[in-house]
Amino acid sequence: MTTDNTLPAIAILDDYYSRAVDYADWQNADFASFEFFDKPMASEAELVAALKNFKAVGLMRERTPFPASLIDQLPNLELIVTSGKKNASIDVKAATAKGITVCGTESPGHATAELAFLLVMSLARNFVPLVNGLQNNEWQPAMGGDLRGKTLGILGLGRLGSQLNTFAQAMGMNVIAWSENLKEEQCTEKNVKYVTRKQLFQQADFVSVHLRHSDRSHHMVNSEDLKNLGSNSYIINTSRAEIIDPTSLKNALDGDIIAGAASDVFVVEPANTKDWMVSHPKMLATPHIGYCTEETFRIFYQQMLEAFAAYYKGTPIRVMS
Repeated sequence: MTTDNTLPAIAILDDYYSRAVDYADWQNADFASFEFFDKPMASEAELVAALKNFKAVGLMRERTPFPASLIDQLPNLELIVTSGKKNASIDVKAATAKGITVCGTESPGHATAELAFLLVMSLARNFVPLVNGLQNNEWQPAMGGDLRGKTLGILGLGRLGSQLNTFAQAMGMNVIAWSENLKEEQCTEKNVKYVTRKQLFQQADFVSVHLRHSDRSHHMVNSEDLKNLGSNSYIINTSRAEIIDPTSLKNALDGDIIAGAASDVFVVEPANTKDWMVSHPKMLATPHIGYCTEETFRIFYQQMLEAFAAYYKGTPIRVMS
């Protein structure tokens, strides 16, 4: 805990469009001073220079990496608060070893599942080409297709994958699922057909990725999977970009091996047109907006402020370990 007579300085990072101030009552928080950073920092050295005098930081989940190498260079840091219940970008063990408390917030999660289904629908109906065509005075330059009767393959039937399943079934889609730890009885409970990995890609008209990124899932979706998906089908990723091997994906799109893809996530964020995924004609790219809604940000920042206040009262909440 801070013991000096001055207010602890807290840095709120990753506030790209200066919105954080609108989602919580920072002005009336009399236990600390806050500084908001609206630009991503390009290097660890830049982060160290910016944060060396701060006692605490607030992070948006998986935007700014906080590895052990950074933590070791911030001797004044005593508290990290992140949005969400987990943040793979923080080395929590390294922070704990240094005596730094790491806290989180609740995360509604449903917004990402909603976006995933919106991307499925947009691909099915050729939504973007039709909108763009109309703006270029082209009336119905492309044809879309129905979702009813089509098959959605869910790669990872956890919380978000299960929510996506309910949307798909409500639209009359057939739903199949696979992941390494998924059991057939879990699928049966949700009226989902359990299939093998190969069958998932062979049978699906759309595959939606809902896995956590780990050493095991890194570049899990490969060229063989995309070949099995086929030239009339699509893949959607709202989880982590690193789960799909980018070279395999680009080759599949360039070679018409699959019909198209949608991604809300990128290896380097914020992404721009230098990233091939942003500008590829067969990609539907969105700027990592899965969790970016008014309702979710209000929870994130209000509970972030709540966590700062609790820590400086001596009663930390939602501590990660």
